[in-house]
Amino acid sequence: MTQIKNYTLNFGPQHPAAHGVLRLVLELDGEVIQRADPHIGLLHRATEKLAETRTFIQSVPYMDRLDYVSMMANEHAYVMVIERLLGIEVPIRARYIRVMFDEITRILNHLMWIGAHALDVGAMAVFLYAFREREDLMDVYEAVSGARMHAAYYRPGGVYRDLPDTMPQYKASKVRNAQGLAKLNEARQGSILDFIDHFTQRFPTCVDEYETLLTDNRIWKQRLVGIGVVSPERALQLGLTGPMLRGSGVEWDLRKKQPYEVYDQLDFDIPVGVNGDCYDRYLVRIEEMRQANRIIQQCVNWLRANLGPVILDNQKVVPPSRLDMKSNMEELIHHFKLFTEGFSVPEGETYAAIEHPKGEFGIYLISDGANKPYRLKIRAPSFAHLAALDEMARGHMIADAVTIIGTQDIVFGEIDR
Repeated sequence: MTQIKNYTLNFGPQHPAAHGVLRLVLELDGEVIQRADPHIGLLHRATEKLAETRTFIQSVPYMDRLDYVSMMANEHAYVMVIERLLGIEVPIRARYIRVMFDEITRILNHLMWIGAHALDVGAMAVFLYAFREREDLMDVYEAVSGARMHAAYYRPGGVYRDLPDTMPQYKASKVRNAQGLAKLNEARQGSILDFIDHFTQRFPTCVDEYETLLTDNRIWKQRLVGIGVVSPERALQLGLTGPMLRGSGVEWDLRKKQPYEVYDQLDFDIPVGVNGDCYDRYLVRIEEMRQANRIIQQCVNWLRANLGPVILDNQKVVPPSRLDMKSNMEELIHHFKLFTEGFSVPEGETYAAIEHPKGEFGIYLISDGANKPYRLKIRAPSFAHLAALDEMARGHMIADAVTIIGTQDIVFGEIDR
């Protein structure tokens, strides 16, 4: 009787951010993976094509929906590429606000990642710990933009509006007594900067708690150490970026190597791994949260001391204030034309990239001088990482495929764009 050696198995959906659209076809010898073939194409949202039919400003909210765990970071690359073609300089206060929210977004992303990754490999409690801090940061998103997730806060020329003077507070309900309510609102008595400052002071202790749960945990190390090893040379060849590249020992971070906004004026370190396995990538992201916290503290201190405009005063690109628009005919015309026709961007092509929480997120834009992009190409980090899954998973067990998907921190919105 002929013995079948290899068999093929449909695997997934696995990671919460793959929400049912990652179909992994595994070729197995027993429980050992011989080949892993990621099938994408079940989500396609055509963001790049949609952008060609929308004015430049209308496409900002589409960026939020690419990697919906790192919303404002996506917006940042998009508005930067428009600003480069327009040749405009963003006010310094807006640049500090952008950097602060980039790092808040980095912490939001890594909290989601650590909770989901731990859940993938069987650690249940970490997810709840991580979401405790995520709630506070989502409240900050909501305070500045009015939306908890898809903020559309960054605009070509700056940010939508300055930071609010107050933080929303919890109100009385059937499940909260006065004492519990007072404790919840304790840090919300001042401005949004006071709230963020209070968060940065207590966040290092929260990261210590995650490390207590995981870093020296025997089962966690058994599941991660030596799994999905990528050498520094191979990581570069595969196009890995962000923590996936730094976990392999390559010290590459766009915030240091190709500084944008005000990163060259801030003090922070680049965490780098040694072994290039899942455990090193975990340690890199843990340290990134601490470094992001440092950057946020520096931004808070600068923003408290320095007031100023947060968006350009150029009404060909930026809408007039609501007050002016309702009291002056010229401003009303500018407002109407900007939101119906948009603004034209000079002919040319350029590329802008940021150090996104997942890696290098870039936008390549070609303009033909119209009010819409001629072509828009998104360089999404998760796409290159998913392409490396086959190589990272070969020779490992089925259960290790889950760990590798978790360590890649993939989100499908930016893969199947």
